[in-house]
Amino acid sequence: MPDTDITVVGRVASPPRLARLDSGSSVVNFRIAATSRRFDRTTQDWVDGETFWSDVECWGDLGGNVVRSVSKGDSVVVVGRLWTRDYESQNGRGSTSQIRADAVGPDLRWGWAEYHRPARTAREEAPAGPAPETEGSPFADEPLDGAPTSEDYVDDPETLSSLDPDRELREPALH
Repeated sequence: MPDTDITVVGRVASPPRLARLDSGSSVVNFRIAATSRRFDRTTQDWVDGETFWSDVECWGDLGGNVVRSVSKGDSVVVVGRLWTRDYESQNGRGSTSQIRADAVGPDLRWGWAEYHRPARTAREEAPAGPAPETEGSPFADEPLDGAPTSEDYVDDPETLSSLDPDRELREPALH
């Protein structure tokens, strides 16, 4: 059966929680709430509709980046695979929706973000096969300094263009 891919735009409803498993893997979990809105012509106002709630799980480096970047209340875009998790509690059996995230990012309609990519290590540059998830990942004990050090970033006036070379020649949409 094919995966159920989903994209959810909503707010982080619980602080992201990091869990380290006995296997050495790490996972970050948080809850997302996405409320539909529609314009009511009678009242001439926006009205909230139903809210979709889901747990989100982020494995490996994605989880490390999420725990460093996302807080409760942030507006985010989550892309991943939707599945149903069954559980049993004091109240009986139940189920809940869960998203295994492939990508999580800020919803830039409501603010701006600064993107920091961790420096590549020698392990990442050499095609030596799969490596443990925690080695060289954001879960390492050393903090990331945020400074790009790979050769993907070249600080040279001949290779980079100015952000605003001439204020008089801006595109009309930027005025």
